[in-house]
Amino acid sequence: MNRFRPRILAVATLLAASASLALSRRAAAEELPAFRQGMWEFDRTVEGMDPSGKPQTFKVEKCTSPSDDMKQQDAMLRQMGCTFSAITRTGNAYTFEATCNVQGQSSHSKSTLTAESDSAYTIAVESQQAGMKTHEKLTARRTGDCKK
Repeated sequence: MNRFRPRILAVATLLAASASLALSRRAAAEELPAFRQGMWEFDRTVEGMDPSGKPQTFKVEKCTSPSDDMKQQDAMLRQMGCTFSAITRTGNAYTFEATCNVQGQSSHSKSTLTAESDSAYTIAVESQQAGMKTHEKLTARRTGDCKK
């Protein structure tokens, strides 16, 4: 195995997750409806990261304000040196591209956020880094109010 592969996989995972949230934040700045605070469920599938070809899946449930989380993620990506294209909107779909250079590794991604409502959205991200292509899908749904 290439001695850089673990580092590339770690960086690619970070960028895929970051691109998803950054898209949400950038789209929100472009008049996307604000997402409601509450208990949210995030289901994420990433293809192309596992050498065996098996998709990796992640599920997180947390009390959060997606809009606030997205602002923090956007700031972190910009500090890491990521640049973003203008967002194009078609109906309720918002698309943009990002280029990042992290730890000497350059990556490029194209992301599309589809807003269903202030309580649900999906994000599809196509990324390429060091010859490795990944596809990510994040489905986010508000499941209720936060428990007190």
